[in-house]
Amino acid sequence: MRDALGGRIDPDANGFVEMMADDGVMEFPYAPAGMPTKLEGRAAIAAHLERIGGMIVFDRMGTAIVHPSTDPDLVVIEFEGFGRGVATGEPYDQRYISVIRTVGGRITHYRDYWNPLVVLRAVKGSAPVDAFGALEADHG
Repeated sequence: MRDALGGRIDPDANGFVEMMADDGVMEFPYAPAGMPTKLEGRAAIAAHLERIGGMIVFDRMGTAIVHPSTDPDLVVIEFEGFGRGVATGEPYDQRYISVIRTVGGRITHYRDYWNPLVVLRAVKGSAPVDAFGALEADHG
């Protein structure tokens, strides 16, 4: 993330949580039921990331593709995350598109778009996702 955001981030910020502004906001428009769609403040973001770490283990992140905008404080980033569900062992191979606003060397707003079915498969196992697919096939 630091490489993708470059000089937009204060070089003293170590790790993602420190890159966030104290009053930073993260939004997850496609979050499945039971997961937050909006987090406000660095402490809430840190607590959420800690909970996610108990559900999904990340092995690596893919190289980011950065799409700058005409607004120097706004950037769109595409990247991938790879890992597995802690309880299920199911793979977590996720693609993200993130819209990020920075001010004063910190992230003030982070809107994260990702596939909720990938999360469900990793956290709950294949059965619920496969059942959804079967439902779609029956009505398709």
